[in-house]
Amino acid sequence: MRTQLSIPVTALAVLALAACGTESGSGSGAGSVQPDVPVTGVHWSVDSVTVDGRRTVAPADAHVEITDEGRAQGNYGCNHFGADVKVEGDTITVRPAEMTEMACEKKVQNFEDTLRAALTGRLTAKLTDGRLTLTTQKGDSVALTSQPSPPLVGTKWSVNSLISGETAESLPAGTENKAHLTFGKDGSVRGSLGCNRFTSTAEISEDSITFGRLASTRKLCKGPEMDLERKLVESLKGTVTYELSHRSLTLTRADGEGFAAVVADTSGEK
Repeated sequence: MRTQLSIPVTALAVLALAACGTESGSGSGAGSVQPDVPVTGVHWSVDSVTVDGRRTVAPADAHVEITDEGRAQGNYGCNHFGADVKVEGDTITVRPAEMTEMACEKKVQNFEDTLRAALTGRLTAKLTDGRLTLTTQKGDSVALTSQPSPPLVGTKWSVNSLISGETAESLPAGTENKAHLTFGKDGSVRGSLGCNRFTSTAEISEDSITFGRLASTRKLCKGPEMDLERKLVESLKGTVTYELSHRSLTLTRADGEGFAAVVADTSGEK
């Protein structure tokens, strides 16, 4: 049974939460972090996990960050997690994590279970040229790569959850990976609402974005796509608050409604 975690969206920036209950962790940290191996304050993208000699490539959004306060937080590939952690020399000890319970594809869920097991307990860290390898006492390993933060403007953001107050929920079934937006240097914003394409203007300040009139195509869409489209249109009107946390972006209206997005995988685009 997976442990469910309810975390305010603002606390961990964008956590694509699909919570149906809560269970709190200790939140007190597992001890001081000593930077003998400089792993804290870095966004580590999970490349792969090797268990019993079998290597499995990670989903695009799998990542982890270790804070100076003794917490590890990130994404197993679909669900987000948080855990107490202690760094001493080249040893990193991770306590059992709390995690969200968002519905995931079976293949991704299997990877999450594998990664969660490998990222628990006493790990030996080896850092080489921006690549980090964490090895368990059994000899299994997790390979990670440091990843710089992308800019708000010019990055393609893929919508991955809807926000309501301090929680977030999964997108309507069948609409995953369809809605996206990109802010242009010329003050424009364009993308897809999940079915119809749109364009608008966006005036970006330090923590808010003011959208102009939205224009879109008028294709007929299926029920779930229209449900998503209506919610996104409401969040792309007037002035909204935004929060950028590494590869995650949230847009929130004054009433607490909005959406979250992550950096889109553009490797297959021409």
